[in-house]
Amino acid sequence: MLSVCLLGIPVGLGALLGHEMSAKEASDVITRDTARSWEDALDQQHRDMEQARRDAEEKLAALTLRMAELQARLLRLDALGERLTTIAKLDRGEFDFSQTPAVGGPEGVVLGEAYEPPDFLQTIDQLTEQISDRQQQLETLEALLAKRKIQRDVFIAGRPVKKGWMSSRYGRRTDPFKGHIAWHNGVDFAGKMGSDVIAVAAGVVTWSGERSGYGEMVEVNHGNGFTTRYAHNSENKVKVGDVIKKGQVVALMGSSGRSTGPHVHFEVFKHGRAVDPSRYIHRTLR
Repeated sequence: MLSVCLLGIPVGLGALLGHEMSAKEASDVITRDTARSWEDALDQQHRDMEQARRDAEEKLAALTLRMAELQARLLRLDALGERLTTIAKLDRGEFDFSQTPAVGGPEGVVLGEAYEPPDFLQTIDQLTEQISDRQQQLETLEALLAKRKIQRDVFIAGRPVKKGWMSSRYGRRTDPFKGHIAWHNGVDFAGKMGSDVIAVAAGVVTWSGERSGYGEMVEVNHGNGFTTRYAHNSENKVKVGDVIKKGQVVALMGSSGRSTGPHVHFEVFKHGRAVDPSRYIHRTLR
């Protein structure tokens, strides 16, 4: 038994040492693999963070561009609203496009939870669509108002003088020079020498100068077959080809041509035929 023990101790020690060395080598291998995997995981996380940073920068740049676009559109809408206010002759205090619309009211019954905003980019997209819709609506309204303004400007209505009185009507009358019954193609407005003669509608000047019987005369074509004449002027203020506005001074009252005193002879032609101007003096646009 002593011999067995003496022989077994070295064998046991050898086996124990061999086991310990194998365990140590395995432990070293596991440690190296673990460290390598951690390094790989850290590298991947670093790459993910860099990609996330680039994505965030790109999204931020996109949001900045989108916000700039929305601000530009809002400025255009504000300018368009101001023009519409002017065209429609609305009270400036009634529509202030630079201020947020005022809202309010007593506290009501709670109907649900507080509003949770959707995705930020989706909200901006919805706002962009709404602004586009409003812009299209305002542009359509502006076009309608502009068309209405043009119709109002070319609409023949009003007196050809700011001050004066009607001294002779349209139709049959006694000729002031020969005393016989004659036809009068227009109406006469008497007034002060040199007072303003104004256009009753917008149009283009087709005659400005002396004309037999009329003296110094201005003729304006208003389109749609309408033409007006302003005669016996002391001075014409417009020339052929001028585009004039409604109410613009086209001449100064005088007594040139076949005239007995300072007045303006006013005629209205419709498709080349003289019509009674008094029908247009008190005319209104419906």
